[in-house]
Amino acid sequence: MSTIEDRVAGALLGVHVGDALGAGCEFMSPAQVQEHFPLGVWQITGGGAFDWEPGAATDDTSLTKAVLDAYLESPDDAVRSAADHMLAWMHTGPPDVGMATHIGLSRYEDSGDPAQAGAGHGQAGNGSLMRTIPVGLARADKRRRHQEAVAISAITHDDARCTGACVAYCDLVDDLVDGISPEEAVDKAISHEWLDEFSPHVRRALVFGKDLAPESLHLASPEIIPAMEHGPYGGGGYVLDALTIAVGALLTPDPFEDVLPLVVQLGGDADTNGAIAGGLLGARDGIGAIPDEWLEPLEHGAHFRDAVPALVALRSGG
Repeated sequence: MSTIEDRVAGALLGVHVGDALGAGCEFMSPAQVQEHFPLGVWQITGGGAFDWEPGAATDDTSLTKAVLDAYLESPDDAVRSAADHMLAWMHTGPPDVGMATHIGLSRYEDSGDPAQAGAGHGQAGNGSLMRTIPVGLARADKRRRHQEAVAISAITHDDARCTGACVAYCDLVDDLVDGISPEEAVDKAISHEWLDEFSPHVRRALVFGKDLAPESLHLASPEIIPAMEHGPYGGGGYVLDALTIAVGALLTPDPFEDVLPLVVQLGGDADTNGAIAGGLLGARDGIGAIPDEWLEPLEHGAHFRDAVPALVALRSGG
């Protein structure tokens, strides 16, 4: 039986592992993934479109770390601190910066106000979803968790589909860390009235995730996953596709090490989809379920582990 500390660590490291596992097949079609990895994606190989070192943090883990560091250093002003950390990361010249992230952080740099940033309506990429996982880990109070998830997403991704997806994601993480079953956590998220404050497509994405698991995820292809009204599927970067895939993974009862490869083998935005799903799977199963050979090469693995006591203390009101 995993402890709350195990599940918090699993959630953080699950994001990092999913990112690293998927980086080698980012932007590939499922057929290309099959060609390059005929036995499946079972190792952290690096490479991919940006020739990553094995275990290197792509933008997904780097932005998650930025938000994590905000909670470690400035928990009473986490939104502004997160914006500052993300902007500092962008100034390092990383090879992969999403369009909405670049627009939002540039606007923050100009305005100095996180609430006056954001890429605007219509920019519904998945770039803010995985990075809000520290919010779900640090904030047990629902109102505060919702407010901070929205605000941290909206620094770059302020479309209601993105902010709503981040709130749903953080609620799932919160419930899973508390030991609630995946089925109950997803049903709670679907039934919450607060979802009505956002796009109705967020609830649909959660429901589609239930439909995806568990049998369909083993056979997943763009044709099997239900089409969203906004944005084509293809393993691409649409936030609600990513949420659907992550929920489908969460509800697939196989072990972490068996489920996560199914996600990244969909190709497309494989590192981000892997990071988002990996966070939920890690919160479900705990760090003990993640293979050591996946944990060892992670660039920020030690830092993420060291952050666990502080997050648990924040969660407990300490």
